[in-house]
Amino acid sequence: MVPGIDEKDLSKFIVVGDRVLIQPKTPEKRTKSGLFLPPNVQEKEKVHSGYVVKVGPGYPISAIAEEDEPWKSKSENVRYVPLQPREGDLAVYLQNSGYEIEFNNQKYVIVSQSAILMLIRDEGLFE
Repeated sequence: MVPGIDEKDLSKFIVVGDRVLIQPKTPEKRTKSGLFLPPNVQEKEKVHSGYVVKVGPGYPISAIAEEDEPWKSKSENVRYVPLQPREGDLAVYLQNSGYEIEFNNQKYVIVSQSAILMLIRDEGLFE
């Protein structure tokens, strides 16, 4: 449980850096042949999938020194290289690279972009 947050929406969550908040899909409970899988077998899978809920701003870019024009005002705005995942994408990620949290009885996983192996984006899914 996330301490200090009683509300039921994720709008207060701010994902930092190259991190992505993923809501894991419910794992398959049966094999293709119909055998039931116990929970410990499902959890040992190295690769999991889930839906991207929130995305961090990306990788920070260092400020470019403008020494040749000293009269210009210096701005301290941080710029970022954006991440590839977008909210709503289905992400296939490495389970061991993530950190699991629970919020409102729902499990979420925080992973870095480098732990995501593949994204599936269906633009027409939400229209």
